[in-house]
This record gives sequence, structure tokens and C-alpha cells, in this order.
Amino acid sequence: MKIIKTILESEIFSNQPPVLFDIGASGEINQKWKSIAPYSICVAFDADDREFKITEQTGSGYKKLYSFNRIVTIDNSGNAPFHLTSSPFCSSLLEPDPEKLKPWIFNKLFQVEKTIILPSMTIAQALDQLKLNYVDWFKTDTQGTDLRLFRNLSSNISDNILAAEFEPGIIDAYKDEDKLFRLMEEMQGKQFWLSSMDVKGVQRISPEYADQIGGKFTKRIIRKSPGWAEVTYLRSTGRDKRQLLLLTIFALIEAQYGFALELADQGIQRYKDDLFSECKKAIWSKINSEKPKTPLVILKRQFNKLFSKIND
Repeated sequence: MKIIKTILESEIFSNQPPVLFDIGASGEINQKWKSIAPYSICVAFDADDREFKITEQTGSGYKKLYSFNRIVTIDNSGNAPFHLTSSPFCSSLLEPDPEKLKPWIFNKLFQVEKTIILPSMTIAQALDQLKLNYVDWFKTDTQGTDLRLFRNLSSNISDNILAAEFEPGIIDAYKDEDKLFRLMEEMQGKQFWLSSMDVKGVQRISPEYADQIGGKFTKRIIRKSPGWAEVTYLRSTGRDKRQLLLLTIFALIEAQYGFALELADQGIQRYKDDLFSECKKAIWSKINSEKPKTPLVILKRQFNKLFSKIND
């Protein structure tokens, strides 16, 4: 949307651009951040055992992209055991729980092939290295430790986060795992509301039974059960003009147009800035553009097409 570009090119963001934190980064721009990436600082973490370095990349799609080759932990010991599993997407700081995973079709993906020691760091250390004192959008997907990382943030950081994105487990996959119900309990007591929850699933059937059914038929016959979820929280309101504007952008990214209207009205009431009126106008335009066409309009189009063919 054009209004996003207008807001982020305003003077208020020139010296304080959006800061996006991605723990468990995939190496690509988060699709949700595509429209704001050129104006934003992204801090991403990708663990490996090379010599410590901070990489500042250009041409990444972001205004600035800082990459840390470190595991993120809640302590500053400098290293941590990391369990490499059959599927790299299941590798974690936490040890998988084979007994609890037995009934699930994908349990072999969690088999630990080896445990290695990887260098680690805390979020506070990363912020200190970059001389950053705020985070606007906090995203983490760490296979079981999302909530503890969020809890470990200092209050001056966590109290100013506007969007928080997690991928907690529902079933028992790892020992001492941060589960969805704990996350929801934690966020309930904070000034956030749940914007979206995309529940992912898997079949509860052991690989042995699945083999007897026939691999290609199992997924058609056995329904998926909830296994984990992708959840996004938005802060209920902004403390100042910058937060209100940026939270409005985040609401638009989340397709929460009703909430975006609330924020625009708050801005109009609290500040004498025409930008909030522009926001409100743009939000209504977006809403109207996405309204489904009425049956009368569709019928009229069909009639015009038919009439045109008859005349031809």
C-alpha cells in the first residue's frame, strides 16, 4: 500500500527506522516484512561453528541486515549443546522426547544423529553489539525455546515491542519445551492481543502402522491433529506518535483493518498530524477495494458480455 511508503518515508522514521528481529531466520526476507524491508533494520541469527562475526549485508532487500552466526540462548555462557536431528528443521537446543513422539508419523525426523557444541549469545549481547535500544517486531522460531527468549528480554525492550511472532509446540516433541498454552497464558497478562494463529498438524499414527497401510495412502486416510502453531500478537496501542504509525502499518500487514482504523482514530485525536487522516482514508480505500462484487454487478457484466456477442 502506498500509505506504508508515505509513513516510513516521513521524518519521524528517518532517525529511528523499524527494527525487526528474526531468530531462526530462513535466509530469506520474511514475506510479512516485504513491504517494509527497504526502510527497516533486520537482525537475523543463523547458528554455525565458524569464528564469531557480525555480517552487515547490502542488497539484501533491507535498509540494513545484520546477521549473527550464533545460537540465541538466555544465558551468556558463550556456548551451548545443540542436537542435530534427521531433519535439520527439527534440530534444537532442546533434546527431543522419543517416548512422547512414538505415536506420531514423523517421529523419525526427530532422531538425534549427534550433539555438538555451538557458540551462543543472548539477545542483550546482540543489541549491545549493534548499539540498538529497541525492537519493533520480534520473531522467533527456535524449536521449543521461543517463550523463554521473550521472557529474557529486558523490560525496556519487551514493553516497546509492537508485534511478536512465535511458533510454539502443541504436542510433546522436546523435553522442557515452551508450549502454546504457556505462551498464551504469558501474553494474556501483557498489552498484546492475538492477531493470528495458523495451526499446523500431523497424523497421530506410528510409522510402523503407516507402513502397513501404505505410505502414500496414510495421509489421505488419517486426519491431521494439531501439532504446533504459528502465532502473531499485536500490541493493543502505541505509546507515542511513532508507535501508533508503525503499529498501524503492522495492522495493515496482518490484514487487521478494523484495528488499523482504531489506531488511525487514536492518532487523529491525540496528535495534530494529517498523516493519521491520510492513514484512515487509505485504510477505507483498502477495505472497499477488497469488498466482493455484488451479485447485481456480476449479473450486469454477464449481461453486457452476452449482449456484446449477440451484436457481433
